[in-house]
Amino acid sequence: MAAKLGGSGGGKYQVEQTADINVTPFVDIMLVLLIIFMVASSVATVSVVVKLPVALAPPAENPPKPVFISIRTDGRVFIGDGETTFDTLGAELTSQIGRRDPTKERIFIRADQQTRYGDFMQTMNALQDAGFYSVALVGEDKAPQ
Repeated sequence: MAAKLGGSGGGKYQVEQTADINVTPFVDIMLVLLIIFMVASSVATVSVVVKLPVALAPPAENPPKPVFISIRTDGRVFIGDGETTFDTLGAELTSQIGRRDPTKERIFIRADQQTRYGDFMQTMNALQDAGFYSVALVGEDKAPQ
């Protein structure tokens, strides 16, 4: 906002305000941003021309069924629906997956909220001893409120 000091109609110390909007700084900033975006967009494009092949992967025949290990509050361990123990967990899991490579097999672990940490770690140790290193922890999805 600008002020007018002095001039016609008024006393020596009367200040009048003018309501003119100065858009010059706004235009300067917009022009600088326009130039920056023009330069950035030319850098972001790939200029090497390559004829890409069509990527049609055949659907997997009989994808492996995911393996779930459940740990209950009382320390009981289940593979799928069948109960097992910590000592036989690795052997039963290996026999269940068959010829598939255990290092590439993902194991899903479900545990009750009140499960002891020691039971969970015993399960993880049994999996690692049997060669299962890819583990995913399953949690309950809760809708945002």
